[in-house]
Amino acid sequence: MKIMVVGVCASGKSTLVGKLQEKGYDACNIAQEHSCVKRLWLKRKPDLLIVLDATLMTVQKRRRERWTQEHIDIQHDRLSDARSHADLYLLTDKLTPIEVLSIVVDFIESRQCD
Repeated sequence: MKIMVVGVCASGKSTLVGKLQEKGYDACNIAQEHSCVKRLWLKRKPDLLIVLDATLMTVQKRRRERWTQEHIDIQHDRLSDARSHADLYLLTDKLTPIEVLSIVVDFIESRQCD
């Protein structure tokens, strides 16, 4: 199963993908949040699309960025198609990386049983 992870900067994409790969999953992320090509995520033909999100306050805390809400809004716009097609959407603000991984693995395993 090919798993694609997209999301705003500092939402936890790289951390999640690394942990999924350690567990043997075929997972990758794509910089959809930086692309004006709304369906860039689709080029990898994922079997499962996961969208991670974070609020401005969380992004600023995780990255110490001086971003404004406009930066997040632009990324949300670029991710809108992926979000509308997501198999799983997850706001990571109040979750640890281990909690995100656990939620995602549980979701993947439930999908494999269907």
